[in-house]
Order: sequence, then C-alpha cells, then structure tokens
Amino acid sequence: MLMSRDLRATGLLVETMLIGGAWRGAGDGATLDVTDPATGAVIGTIPAAGAPEAEAAIAAAAEAFPAWRRRTADDRATLLEAWHRLILDHADTLAAIMTAEQGKPLAEAWGEIGYAASFVKWFAGEGRRIAGHMIPAPTTDRRILATREPVGVCAAITPWNFPAAMITRKVAPALAAGCTVVIKPSELTPYTALALGKLALRAGIPAGVVNIVTGLPQAIGAALTTSPVVRKLSFTGSTRVGALLMRQSADTLKRLSLELGGNAPFLVFDDADVDAAVAGAMASKFRNAGQTCVCANRLFVQDGIHDRFVAKLGEAVRALRVGDGRDEGVTVGPLINAAATTKVAEHVADALAKGARIAAAPDGATGDARFARPVVLIDATPDMRLASEETFGPVAPVFRFRDEAEAVALANATPFGLASYFYTNDLHRAWRVGEALEFGMVGLNTGALAMEMAPFGGIKASGLGREGGREGIDEYLETKAFHWGGLKGL
Repeated sequence: MLMSRDLRATGLLVETMLIGGAWRGAGDGATLDVTDPATGAVIGTIPAAGAPEAEAAIAAAAEAFPAWRRRTADDRATLLEAWHRLILDHADTLAAIMTAEQGKPLAEAWGEIGYAASFVKWFAGEGRRIAGHMIPAPTTDRRILATREPVGVCAAITPWNFPAAMITRKVAPALAAGCTVVIKPSELTPYTALALGKLALRAGIPAGVVNIVTGLPQAIGAALTTSPVVRKLSFTGSTRVGALLMRQSADTLKRLSLELGGNAPFLVFDDADVDAAVAGAMASKFRNAGQTCVCANRLFVQDGIHDRFVAKLGEAVRALRVGDGRDEGVTVGPLINAAATTKVAEHVADALAKGARIAAAPDGATGDARFARPVVLIDATPDMRLASEETFGPVAPVFRFRDEAEAVALANATPFGLASYFYTNDLHRAWRVGEALEFGMVGLNTGALAMEMAPFGGIKASGLGREGGREGIDEYLETKAFHWGGLKGL
C-alpha cells in the first residue's frame, strides 16, 4: 500500500491551497491535521484558512471570469477533455489518496475516480450544446433572441463521502458554462480536491478559474454566502447546514443548488426477482460503508417474500469483510470518524431496545471503534430512530408490509425526498408506484441511480436543483432576452 510519504512522491498530495493559480498557506500560518480514518494516523496538514483567504479566492475567480467566459465553448470543452484524460491517467494515485483520507476500499475509490471523470467528459460535451432560441415577434421590425450566459463566480461546498465526484459534478458544468469557481472541500478529505486542482492546472485551465480554499467551514462558508461577487452556491451535505447556507445567501439573492439529506426507501414486492433485489440492496446499502445520501435507509419487504429475501440478504452481508480499505479483500472500510460510529451504534441499540432483532452480521467483524459492524435488522418499526433519521452507516433495517398502499405510505412518511427504489415485475404496479413515490429519483429494479447523463437531486427537505444530465449545466446559466427593434425593410 502507498504510505503518505509515497503519496507525496507522486506530486499529487498537496498540503497547500490553490488561489489564483498559486499554491499557498493560510495568512497566519495556521494548519489542520488530516487523519486516516482506518488507523487514526496523521496523513499531513492543510492550511486552516478563513475569511481573508476565501475573499482572496473570490477576487481571483472574479478576475479570471471575463477572459474565461469570452473563450469559445469549444475552447473550454477542449480544456475539460484534457482534464478528464489526466484524471484517468492518474486514477491509481487519486484512488490511493482518497482511500487514505476517506477510508473507502481501494476498488470503490478507483470506481469513484472514473465516475468523477465521467462528469468532466459529459459537461465538456454539454458546454458545446449551450444554445439560445429565436422568439416570434409581434411586429416585422423586431427580433427577439433568448441567449444563455454564465452566472458568474460560483462557490462549491463539497462533502467528505465522495471527495472526487462531488467536486467534478459541480465544477465541470460551471466551467463548461463559462463560470469560475471557488471550492471549499471538506476539511476531512481535502487532498483529493487539491489533487484534482493540480491536474486542472496541468490541463491548461487558466489561473483563477479553479480556486480551492481549505479549513473549517464556518468562516469560509460565511464569506462565500455573504459575498455579492459570488452569484451561485452549490452545496452537498446535511439539510440543517443547507438551510443555514440558504439563510446566509438570502441577502445577496444567490442561485442555489442544494443536495441535502435523504431517507431512501427500498421496496420489494412479492412478484420481485429476489436475487436481483438482494443484489440491488447490497449495492445501495453497503457501498462506502453506508455513507451515501442515496443509500437504502429503510428496506420494506412484502409478507410473501420477506423471509426468503432476509435469508438471501443475510447470506450476502455475512460475506462482507470489514477493515482497512487498502487491505486485499476488504469490502467495508471505516466510518469517517468517531461521531459516525457512535451514531450507528445508537441507532442499532435503539432498534434492539424497541424489538428489532439482528438477522445477520459478518463473522469476525473488527471491534475497532473506527469501524461499524454491518448488520441486517428484522422486525423494524416506524417508531425506531433509524426509520426517521439517516443512519449513514452499514445497517439494513427490514420492515414488513402487507400491500402496495401500505408500502407507498410507509415510503413517503418522511420529510426527505432524495432517492427511492422498488422491485417488481408487474408492469402496472411499476407505473403506479413509480408515480406515487415522492422522491426526486426513483429506481425500478436497480440499486444504482447516480450517473453523469441523468439529473440527480431531491425534493422536499432533500434540497433543490439538479446535478448531472442536461439539467446540470442549466444551474450555471442565466437567460437573457435580447430585443432588437427598428429593423426597417425586413
């Protein structure tokens, strides 16, 4: 495995931040430690920046914006394509950095790098397809043209659970649209973002177009939200913090994209393919140790198929191997920190106290406090904390239901509306349930929803706006109505 000293030798583990094309520290020299969640060892440090550094990054982005927006869409796309190639060329190193700071198994980290790169390639293409349209005018001497223009300087605040993909899903459409960006990555997983920034410079993306500010979120976030220069903010994280950022952005009337908390239901009907449903549940629930906002938080299984589904799911869960993501054969890595493991333990204890039972767990799961034991719980009920709170860990609670109406009612009984899944082979039920589920994304007979060509986002308390797909670039564009009058003789 690559140690931190070996990662530094690659030239991509950077311990300074990127502002205006220059790598620098905090003005007062303050730093924060970045630790390996699997071992607790310090990997390195990052600048503990604050408002002055955030304001410098905003100024750099503002200075770079006029020249960047004037470039042709094809010029910007060509640079994005160069960035895409460099990301893939350095996938092994980027994956090693990610596993070191985030903990997910190397195979998952490598997969995330490919996923992150896919957004850069996709939006390079979408940038070439930005178009306006002519509007029929009421008189012959007038023409009306609706044009699309970049929003301006944008801010991106990204989470720790997908430290590469959440960068490119926000930054690639912004750059393709002609915007410049200031990125605030999680202080828990900053090195992946900084490595991507270094590769962006190598790709030829001009200084100041991409800026990365590291440190604790309060001062940096306040500088980004209150700045009148920043015209757009994209955030992925909790609903509580999303609401706070929305309030802070109100005075400057920023455009917002907020991908917030989830409480995804996973419904399995009697007519479903059980093996396919189990495979989908495993992919959705246990990826990244359950630390995903779209993971199946509540598994609802119909009476007639319940016991068979639980038996097969339990067999799959017992085959999981918990440990350091760099070790061969590990499928579930550590949780991000002690608070995360405490929350998972509390959810399991609460469920057991209220009548749930453990149906399956891997043999020999680590007892280290940095890791959470994957479990399947049965006899789950709506009064348990894990029914209403996002567990964000490898716990699969199974709820039993009788009929379709009950299943849909249980699935929708949440203020969140990000992702949902259901399994059935009944065509009529597929339409009914798909339309009845109150979520921004619905998966039918699949446990995977996230891909670059599809819009990603939620409704209700899960946020607003969309990332990915054709819709993703619209978030970074304004529409201008251009009225041309006095055209005589046409």
